[in-house]
Amino acid sequence: MLGRRGLAHAAAAAVLPAREALAQARPVRLIVPAAPGGAIDVIGRIFAQSCAALLQQVWVVENRSGANNTLGAAEVARAAPDGATLLVNADIQLMARLVMRNVPYDPVADFTPIGRLATAPLVLVGNPSAAPQPDLAALLAAAKARPDRFTFANSALGSMGHLATESLRRRGGLDALVVSYRGTAPALTDVVAGTTTLMVAPLGSALPFLRGGQLRGFAIMGAERSAAAPDVPSIAEAGLPGLNFTLWYALWGPKGLPTDQVERLNAALQSAARDPQLRSRLAEQAVDPVMESAAEFAAFLATESRRVAMVAREAGIEPE
Repeated sequence: MLGRRGLAHAAAAAVLPAREALAQARPVRLIVPAAPGGAIDVIGRIFAQSCAALLQQVWVVENRSGANNTLGAAEVARAAPDGATLLVNADIQLMARLVMRNVPYDPVADFTPIGRLATAPLVLVGNPSAAPQPDLAALLAAAKARPDRFTFANSALGSMGHLATESLRRRGGLDALVVSYRGTAPALTDVVAGTTTLMVAPLGSALPFLRGGQLRGFAIMGAERSAAAPDVPSIAEAGLPGLNFTLWYALWGPKGLPTDQVERLNAALQSAARDPQLRSRLAEQAVDPVMESAAEFAAFLATESRRVAMVAREAGIEPE
């Protein structure tokens, strides 16, 4: 009898043959509700390329940024559940109603969970000129003394980076202003330029700037350092244990997507996640692939929804 892992392997293996059964006349629209160049966009495109090849389909990635990732998500929520329109989004999917008063969909009930794609660390970075302090303790002291000199860039209201930023501000006793953007890429661009001072950013997106010296890394927002940036201490090492925030990225369909399509798409994700070339591309972004069934993803969403609601309350985040 096959165990759970064996069943997953068998399902993934079934993705490859039967081209006629799997091909669709219409291309699959993969909606990215964030700006091009950010982590959601990059990871979504990596998986889209692999899934298109595995399923013998054409996948077209479309960026629909705005309204804290809800514009693109709303488009998928309204779409027919026929597999032709899918959503790739991050943890922000669960936070929409915690930070916005008028969200045109239920982030859980109005979508069909297909599977998580990957997880990634967050890192607190700063502009070296605006934040020249050598470590987190010195940075917090400077920001408390002169809050008017420090600002936090935020990729979007309700992102995991937003939760981490507000939790850090509360734990550190900071009054620095938080400025929200329409995605990771434009937010990081302004930190590099010195328009804003600090940001809790996806490590993969920040890595080129860390390596090039345009950004300074103060802490990985987790219990452990990252192999991709071994010189950056964990937030616990930096003096604030317990502020553990990990990004995750996933694939959804509209509500009512048939079970057979969910299973086929999930099998493709798992098959893609085992591909050495894809894993290498993810590693370049400091990202780890996730392999789980659609049912496991749904269970994760239920637990994670309760957790982020609690973190939002503790951080003082309220709908705007």
